Amino acid sequence: MELIPGLPDDVGLECLIRVPYNHFSSAASVCRTWKSEFELPLFRNHRKSAGLSRRVVVMVQAQVDSNKKLGLRKYMATPIYRLSVYEPETGDWSELPPIPGFSVGLPYFCQIAPVGYNLVVMGGLNPENWEASNIVFVYNFVSATWRRGPDMPGCPRSFFGCASDNDRRVFVGGGHDNEKNALRSGMMYNVADDNWVLLPDMADERDECKGAFHRGKFYVIGGYNTLRQGQFGTSAEAFDLSTWKWGRKEDEFLRADTCPRTCVDGGDGVMYMYEDGAVVALDHSSKTRIPRDMDSVSCVIGLEGKLLVVGLGKGHGMYVLDLINQSWTKAEAPAEYSGHVQSGCCLEI
Repeated sequence: MELIPGLPDDVGLECLIRVPYNHFSSAASVCRTWKSEFELPLFRNHRKSAGLSRRVVVMVQAQVDSNKKLGLRKYMATPIYRLSVYEPETGDWSELPPIPGFSVGLPYFCQIAPVGYNLVVMGGLNPENWEASNIVFVYNFVSATWRRGPDMPGCPRSFFGCASDNDRRVFVGGGHDNEKNALRSGMMYNVADDNWVLLPDMADERDECKGAFHRGKFYVIGGYNTLRQGQFGTSAEAFDLSTWKWGRKEDEFLRADTCPRTCVDGGDGVMYMYEDGAVVALDHSSKTRIPRDMDSVSCVIGLEGKLLVVGLGKGHGMYVLDLINQSWTKAEAPAEYSGHVQSGCCLEI
């Protein structure tokens, strides 16, 4: 069956790759042939090579109540988190539909990771009873629907590190169990096959660590062991996918004993993080001071050669840092999308 009746398939494909990503679900519902085409990895690659893909940032962000009469923003005593969507190229903002069964908001401290046209949401604390959960949900941008994935294996864990290869797999490492015991175990979720595979244990326990996919390896950065609650370390471990082994521990991966939550791969082969009023390149220690109207930073998101830096506190805002020329561009956010950002990731759709 032709993609578009009366046109050669190569011409029909050129038409389909020009469909805006937020209309994928409508186009995919036209016929099974189009739906199958949208879901092919080759379609995504063709769209990307043609320069038609778009970077979309998804953030775990607190909702903000707006009082229209008084023109004030009201922050809730107990924040309700949702998934906000920001398009850097257009400046448009929106939000994803709620996860089924979580009408009171996302699990606290859940982790998100991009895999192709999918967003994976994992773990966190139930907002109704604060119990840790190994629950997994996957949002597909082609069908614009959620599905339940298989739970993370093993004990319920919180504050783990995770990252994806942006293609098929999400990697998880560290965190702590319900007894606050730090973990050294890891695992991998293959989204296409919809199954989990256990990894070998890391050398160290790592609670409140940060996960990053860097130079083709899964890094688990910083954190602390059970006996050093809250006392962060500077080391990191990298899992090599080709050998299926953890490499030698890098003792001085971080420059200081600090929370690693802002560590991120910049897409240029360098790891960056926020430190003492500046964005620092970890491999050569170059610094770029944050804009003056930012008090601090809660979250840094890699955009392939750029970083989206999200502020924290009374003067919080959002800026994009161009890693080539070290220049800042303000990212405007409407009042309803000005809530605290816990974490985020970037998809190329």
